[in-house]
Order: sequence, then structure tokens, then C-alpha cells
Amino acid sequence: MTLSDTYQLNNGEKIPVVGFGTWQTPDGEVAEKSVIAAIDAGYRHIDTAAIYKNEGSVGRGIANASVAREALFVTTKLWNDNVTYEQAAAAIDESLARLGLDYLDLYLIHWPNPERIRETIGYEKRNAEVWRANGRCSDSW
Repeated sequence: MTLSDTYQLNNGEKIPVVGFGTWQTPDGEVAEKSVIAAIDAGYRHIDTAAIYKNEGSVGRGIANASVAREALFVTTKLWNDNVTYEQAAAAIDESLARLGLDYLDLYLIHWPNPERIRETIGYEKRNAEVWRANGRCSDSW
């Protein structure tokens, strides 16, 4: 397996098999330089999340990398406190703004079955509601 190997998703898009994760990467220069170094090393999938609190620095790393944005696969994630379509839509827009990107390649529900909403909202209803907002991530979906 190499950093350039991919899997084909159901929609025909290809996702790199190996991604560079930014969980616990400190916001600021560390995150930005780590992303640049990862891209220089051959990573083409960059993974972050709103809850990591480093999307801005990750986005600057992407912007300052030696590879065009179109050659990268960028993933971020929706956190648990977003339970409605409107909240998810706003969270997508906020992540895109922090990352400085026009689109995402993959947007995940970070924790699709959070314990705190099982009894009140129900995770199935919440997931269906927030998933509707996913189309805002890219014009190509």
C-alpha cells in the first residue's frame, strides 16, 4: 500500500487509502506546518474536525502546500451539538470558512449515536435531519 492508493466510493469519487489525521494537533503553526509536511511527504487525504479546534490552521496548511487543492481529499466532521438541519448547515458553512475552502470532499457526522441525545431526540432522527445538510458541502453532490 502507498500513499497514492485509493478506494472508489459508491458515488465514483476516489478516497486515498491513507489519510493524515490532525486530532490532537495543536492549533496554530504546529498544525499548519504539519499539514504542509504531510502533503510534501505524499499524503493527499487531510482529516480534521470542528471539535479539534484546528480547522483554520489546517486550512492554512492546505493553502500554503505545494499541491493544488483539487489534488487533495479533505474531510471534516460535524460535532454532537448540532442536531437540526439548520445547525448542521451553519456548521458546514463555519467549517468551510475556517478551512478557507469552497468545498469538502467528505463531511462526516463525527459521532452518529451520541448518548446524550438517545433519550430525547433519538439518534436516527438527528442523523436524518443533519444529513440533509450534507449537500451544502459541494456543488458536485
